[in-house]
Amino acid sequence: MTDKSFNVLFLCTGNSARSILAEAVLNRVGAGRFNAYSAGSQPKGSVHPFALELLERMNHDIAFARSKDWAEFATPDAPKLDFVFTLCDSAAQEACPVWPGQPMTAHWGLPDPAAVTGTEAEKHLAFADTYRMLNNRISIFTALPLASLDRLSLQRRLDDIGRTPAPSEQEPLA
Repeated sequence: MTDKSFNVLFLCTGNSARSILAEAVLNRVGAGRFNAYSAGSQPKGSVHPFALELLERMNHDIAFARSKDWAEFATPDAPKLDFVFTLCDSAAQEACPVWPGQPMTAHWGLPDPAAVTGTEAEKHLAFADTYRMLNNRISIFTALPLASLDRLSLQRRLDDIGRTPAPSEQEPLA
């Protein structure tokens, strides 16, 4: 891999929460080196309001945020993808389109914050936790020495990132 700008697609079934958050985080954390996109196999058609509220609270421009079908990224005129990450287990098990450019793929499964029931505070906390987990994984990803890793080593690192525990799941420092 060279010092070029990399195109990354985040996939979830509904493209209304996790993948939208990931797109925003990577476009901020990887500014200049990465172009993030998101899509879903069965897009909801709208972005979850709690995702939009959180992104605004975190000072993200939300003009990009729309729920879209992954078919948009499987056409010849779509951006050539370098990486495709699935964020939900159902999207990871679906037959994905053939992506132009044969991107590297990995599964970075996370619980769906939109599926959380309970109080408004508990729901907002679920979105904040998802944002933190994505920020953690994406920060690790953007710190990888992409230019010096062979494809097999890079694939192993991408898979390891998907197994990175949430900050609340990590062992306390001794």
